[in-house]
Amino acid sequence: MTDPAGFAKEYLPLVQPTIKADGGRSVAVGGSAGGGKVVAIEGAPPASRVAVLVWHNFEHIQAQRNSADFQRARAIGEKYAKFRSFAVEGLPN
Repeated sequence: MTDPAGFAKEYLPLVQPTIKADGGRSVAVGGSAGGGKVVAIEGAPPASRVAVLVWHNFEHIQAQRNSADFQRARAIGEKYAKFRSFAVEGLPN
């Protein structure tokens, strides 16, 4: 993250509604731009911020990421951060 203040002020208010619109929710946020402590157990932690989000299934996260609103938000977010995103299938209940 190159500008935590800009990230928090300009990107987060745009991207958070796109997450909620497709059923996503944050379960953990750590690092700069608000959030809890990030502690390395093994290996190096992310340099500035990590977020863990949950969706009902892969289709919901793909819908969110393909939406025009998300694409507009991401274009702004890229002014303030370099993103690495991963999807991991959850365990059955």
